[in-house]
Amino acid sequence: MKKRVKKRLLLGLAVLCVGALIAASCGDDDDDAEPASPTTAVTTATTAATTAPPATTAEPASPTTAVTTGTTAATTAPLATTAAPATTEAPMMDLKDQDLTGICPDPLIIQTDWFPEPEHGHTYQMIGTEGTLDTDAGTYSGPLGNTGIDVEIRAGGPYINFSSSGTQFYADSDIFMAYINTSDAIKNYVNTPAVHVFTSFDVGPQILMWDPAVYDFESFEEIGESDATVLYFGGANYMDLLLAQGVLDESNVDGTYGGQPGRFITEGNIVQQGFATNEPWRYENEIEGWMKPVDFLLIHDTGHEIYQSALSVRPDDIETYRECLEKIVPIMQQDMVDYFDDPEPMNNKLDEIVEDLASSWTSSRESHAAGTQAMLDLELVTDGPNGYVGDMDSDRIQRLIDLMAPIHRENGVEGFEEGADIPSADDIFTNEFLDPSISLGF
Repeated sequence: MKKRVKKRLLLGLAVLCVGALIAASCGDDDDDAEPASPTTAVTTATTAATTAPPATTAEPASPTTAVTTGTTAATTAPLATTAAPATTEAPMMDLKDQDLTGICPDPLIIQTDWFPEPEHGHTYQMIGTEGTLDTDAGTYSGPLGNTGIDVEIRAGGPYINFSSSGTQFYADSDIFMAYINTSDAIKNYVNTPAVHVFTSFDVGPQILMWDPAVYDFESFEEIGESDATVLYFGGANYMDLLLAQGVLDESNVDGTYGGQPGRFITEGNIVQQGFATNEPWRYENEIEGWMKPVDFLLIHDTGHEIYQSALSVRPDDIETYRECLEKIVPIMQQDMVDYFDDPEPMNNKLDEIVEDLASSWTSSRESHAAGTQAMLDLELVTDGPNGYVGDMDSDRIQRLIDLMAPIHRENGVEGFEEGADIPSADDIFTNEFLDPSISLGF
């Protein structure tokens, strides 16, 4: 099994960046069973705090400046069959000056998987900081530049009764795109098929974390060989994999995790599910009763190499809205680049939205900044295998299908019975709408 050495974010750089921001402005089952992506909600005292997602502080630092302990094994995905030239040049024209009336749905509705947070920054960037918030519905809407259409971004979690975004996608035909993880797309293909057309994460941010004063794990196998209880959201696909491979044992796992930090704090010897873009920073800096570092391993390094929260459409809409997708996906790519070029305005807006929603979920400008920086430091967000933003690797997806299909069959998942026509990578994703000239440059 591919192994990445454990990482613990050393937050000196992030804290300095956060300080600069304040002085200047002051202002995910893993993929299926969990309520939503960053559903690993963490609460501080009586308030909730979760996936401090990818929030960049200042200028997007090069991933090579990652600050972590130990050494990080670089994982390189195999190149997709059709390579495209990489370039850091932005498109010559403003993509939001195209007329999309009569071409795309209006409003173009996107269902996210949780409360607004930096992992979603690239999507909210489509509207910018001057959108309109409906606090009751949890929606943020506004014009898509000069295209003549509006975009509506819907929050997940309690706004969709904690169902998955994929389930909501099929419950409401008005939704054009939804955040869906690759493992969900595979497992649920028979009943709620979805096709990825753009990914923001090249490496998923999900982790297992622990107190470094108690454990010194270097691998998932070492977790399994210990007496640690692994607390996770029940139904997580990655846990099915670890159990099937014998890395973990049923007697050592507990699927009752609900997002609260209580057991982790009081018991001290728990290994707990989380997000690299949230929990490490928040536990060290904001979670009362802890306020010290945690160590972690990325779930990605178990071989469960999903594309986290990939923007997906229904299979039939590939043809029905082909012209729209040809125009809207490059806009998403460019908004991803624009977000990481200057994440502070949108991160601050996301924090303002969360505050206005006045729910149990909380955030801070500092956690948003640290989350984006974690995306960069840990190289969770990079150009794809072909050198441009948003693209996905067919071989990698097929490996995941081959890995999970026998496990789903053993667990009685519909569509994976012996002799069933299970999906292939081509059923799960397409890179055809991406513009190879739009690159993050890292």
